[in-house]
Amino acid sequence: MSPTAVVLGVGPGLGMSVAHRFGREGYEVVLVSRGAHRHEGYVAELAAAGVKARAFAADLRDPVQVKSIVDSIGVVDVVYYGPGATDLSEAPEDLIETTSDDARAAMEWLYPAIDVVQHVLPGVIERGGGLLFAGGLSAVRPMPMLGSLALSGAALRNYAVTLNVALAGKGVYSGTLTIGGLVERGDIHEAVRANPGTFGEVATLDPDEIAEIAWRMFVERDRAEEIFSVL
Repeated sequence: MSPTAVVLGVGPGLGMSVAHRFGREGYEVVLVSRGAHRHEGYVAELAAAGVKARAFAADLRDPVQVKSIVDSIGVVDVVYYGPGATDLSEAPEDLIETTSDDARAAMEWLYPAIDVVQHVLPGVIERGGGLLFAGGLSAVRPMPMLGSLALSGAALRNYAVTLNVALAGKGVYSGTLTIGGLVERGDIHEAVRANPGTFGEVATLDPDEIAEIAWRMFVERDRAEEIFSVL
């Protein structure tokens, strides 16, 4: 059987680059996101590259859906957790205006990561696999304009790097990709490109380069974090 890599929160940018990178190594790829209308195209793109893939539609903030999807997939070798904003209108309030309700809402992106890990961990341990998470630069650099997202991003980063220590003795890797900047081909990047008069020239990050480093992190297991920033 081929090893299985699950890409949670897949989008046209980094999520698909991760799918391609692991697929080139012989992994069967499972894609999960809310955007079911995109899945056929994603699977076809991967198939054209010789990668076996399947896709499921789910809202990762719904623990019932998460459990159902994970149960359907079966034993997993690698999980990449990378859901993020897809709309510029989703920008949060500045930190000085952030309420506890805002913080609780932002943390809804942390809880699915924990749920997924709990569901897949027995199989990941059995196969000596790994867990990869993607988060924003506000987890390590003060960026008050990101408000509550800075709080949830820091929590996710801490979860990932602490898991790496907790699981090291079990042969399992955990790492985080800390990203500062627009990732090319992603939804936010495309929205910015469509409004040059508003945003002007914006430095970007190549998702294929990030995915390559993610693969090396998983294989080499010598660091729990890489920071990618053009800010």
